[in-house]
Amino acid sequence: MTSAARHQMSDLGRRIEARRTRLGLSREDVAARAGSTPGYIELLEEQLPSPGIEFLVRLANALETTVQDLTGYTADLAPGKAHAGHHAGMVGIDETECWALLDDHGVGRVAVTGSDGPEIYPVNYQVVGREVLFMTAEDTPLARAAVTGAAIAFEEDRVDDAFSQGWSVLLAGPVRKVSDPATAQTLRAAAYSTPWAGEGRDTVVVLSPRRVTGRRVLVQGAPGTSSGPRPRP
Repeated sequence: MTSAARHQMSDLGRRIEARRTRLGLSREDVAARAGSTPGYIELLEEQLPSPGIEFLVRLANALETTVQDLTGYTADLAPGKAHAGHHAGMVGIDETECWALLDDHGVGRVAVTGSDGPEIYPVNYQVVGREVLFMTAEDTPLARAAVTGAAIAFEEDRVDDAFSQGWSVLLAGPVRKVSDPATAQTLRAAAYSTPWAGEGRDTVVVLSPRRVTGRRVLVQGAPGTSSGPRPRP
């Protein structure tokens, strides 16, 4: 799709495409799940702004999400509004799976110690090997921490409100500023996206985690769980 065509996509089309891509599904896959055709899925993503509610329900099920999420109804709501699930429990996530959950890139949160104490804020991140790349402004707490090699924490999570379960991954370790211009430019070019917050964030910071841990909350009988022993409370 050209950049001009992408600009004309509806909000619904963008959400359908983003969700489909995140699940690793083709249009053919989604069409088979929703009882439709690949051409109609393409039409929804690129042109048609408002299908009927019956098909929206089928499409949401095919994309393992909700009509509210697809239509943007919950976009400004904090996650985790549902009650706790029945027979819920928490299990640890090993380091290999933690990296797999982080995937290649995304948006997470960094925790640093600023002049007024601890500060937490969202950042775009890029996984490079077993390190995490951030791009930030020169005068941010994260950039200042990188100059001194201070330790920070980085967290990423997902919440499944429909089943009151989800996961969280935490990385902790020192950060460093990439001062060599050629290396910094190579890392910037490797990033999937520039920071969502806009221009002026050219300082490249790399986290080398010394600790990688994760936790997953599971609800018996929910997607992703088995009928075996319950997770430990």
